[in-house]
Amino acid sequence: MVEVLRLGHRRGRDDRISTHVALTARQFGASSVTFSGERDDSMLESVRDVVERWGGPFDIRYREDWRNVIRDFDGPVIHLTMYGVPYYEDIDGLEGDFGGSEDDILVVVGGEKVPSEVFEIADYNLAIGNQPHSEVAALAVFLHDLFQGDWTDREFEDAEIEVFPSEEGKETRKTDTSS
Repeated sequence: MVEVLRLGHRRGRDDRISTHVALTARQFGASSVTFSGERDDSMLESVRDVVERWGGPFDIRYREDWRNVIRDFDGPVIHLTMYGVPYYEDIDGLEGDFGGSEDDILVVVGGEKVPSEVFEIADYNLAIGNQPHSEVAALAVFLHDLFQGDWTDREFEDAEIEVFPSEEGKETRKTDTSS
């Protein structure tokens, strides 16, 4: 399983980007996201509402101390940062280490300025490019390559709404969850 830790959420300022981190993690194959920083029940409920309507499984958590999230994690910790080594130089090794194995991994993405301690305690500091860009983009690229595109066939359980691809516009249907 892949878990995501979003560092330094700031209520009122990061609502949209933190929500997008969670939705990207969910779509691209992660099993959960943990937020640290300011507690924002409204943002957490917004993500839970998406999971309830569009399906899961996907867990959303809040923990005040990100250090404990990393220390308590049993498996490799990957910090996505523009200051790391190019991820494509290590992605094959990562797949061999845990991509297809039983090991869980924790992917850490920043928000506000990332404390230098994160660089020290992460097992890998990997860059999806060495220029400023979104942590959402970094997470999507990394998970896509880690799962070798398998997220495209992912099915979500207990969805209330289902999308039917169409060139003509939006087509959704309510699913029968009574069975």
